[in-house]
Amino acid sequence: MSRQPDRILPGVVLMLAFCVLAPLLDVSAKLASSTVPVGQIVTARFVVQGALMLPIILLMGITLRLTPRALGLISLRAVFLILSTFSFVAAIQVMPVADALAIAFVEPFILLLLGRLLFNDEVGPRRIAASCVGFAGALLVIQPSLAAFGYVALWPLGTAFFFAFYMLSTRQVSGFMHPVAMQFHTSWTGLLMCLPVMLLAEGTGWRHFDPVMPQGMVWLWLFGVGFWAALSHMCMTYALKFAPSATLAPLHYLEIVAAVALGYWIFGDFPNALTWAGIAVITSSGLYIIYRERLSARSAPVSASKA
Repeated sequence: MSRQPDRILPGVVLMLAFCVLAPLLDVSAKLASSTVPVGQIVTARFVVQGALMLPIILLMGITLRLTPRALGLISLRAVFLILSTFSFVAAIQVMPVADALAIAFVEPFILLLLGRLLFNDEVGPRRIAASCVGFAGALLVIQPSLAAFGYVALWPLGTAFFFAFYMLSTRQVSGFMHPVAMQFHTSWTGLLMCLPVMLLAEGTGWRHFDPVMPQGMVWLWLFGVGFWAALSHMCMTYALKFAPSATLAPLHYLEIVAAVALGYWIFGDFPNALTWAGIAVITSSGLYIIYRERLSARSAPVSASKA
C-alpha cells in the first residue's frame, strides 16, 4: 500500500528532527571526551540507550524473543555499531564535529559499492563515478585535518566503513524484526560486548579504555550520548514509516548544517574554505546518487511490466 500524501509531512518533520538531534549526540560525546576515555563513552551510549528503550518496548508489547539466527545478526550489528561509534568519538575528541561528520558522510558511497559486491545490486557507472567524486571530496576535508590533527583525521573513514556494514546488517534484520526491538537488542548486546573490555582495561592506563569516575557535568554528557542516540534514531525509524526513503534521504545532509552550527556555537569551530569545498562535493555527489536511485526505482516497474 502506498503512503498517503498527508502522511509524508510528519515523516519529513521527523527526519528534520533527526538531523538536529543526532549532532547533539556528537556534541555530548565531544564534551565528555575531554575527561572520559572513548571506550567508556561508547559503553555509556549502550547503557543509557538500552535503559530508555526497555520501557518503550514493554509498553508497545513487542516480543523480546530471539532466534539463534536473529541473535547472530543482532550481535554482528552491535559489533559494527561499536566500531563505528568508537571511530567517530575518537575523531571528535580532537577534530571539529562538522569536519569528522563530513568525512563520515562517504558512508553512502561505501554502502553503494558494498551492495554491488555483496548483494549484486544494480549500480550503474554514473553512480560509481559519483562515489569516486564523493571520495575526492572527503580527501579535501581530510587533507587539512591530517595536517592539523595527524592520523586522527582518518578515524571518520573507519566510521563510514563500519557504519556501512552496520547498515547492511540492519538490512538483513529489518525483514523480520520490529525496528524498536532491533534498537533495544542491539543496545544490550553491545553493552555485553563493551563491559568486559572496560573491566579488563581498568588500571592499565590504556588511554582509550581505562575507565575513570565521571565528575560533575560529565555525568550529564554521558547520559546525553545515550539519550540523543535513542531519541534521534527513534525519529528516523518513525520517519521511514511515514515517508519513503527516497524522499527523506536528501534531507539527511542537513545534519552537516546542524553540526556546523552547534560546533561553532559550543566549541567555536568553523570549517575553512577547503573543508567547505569538500562538504559541497560530498553533498552534491550524494544527492546525485539519490537522484539516480530514484530514476532506477522508477524504471524498474516499467522494465518488469515489459518482461
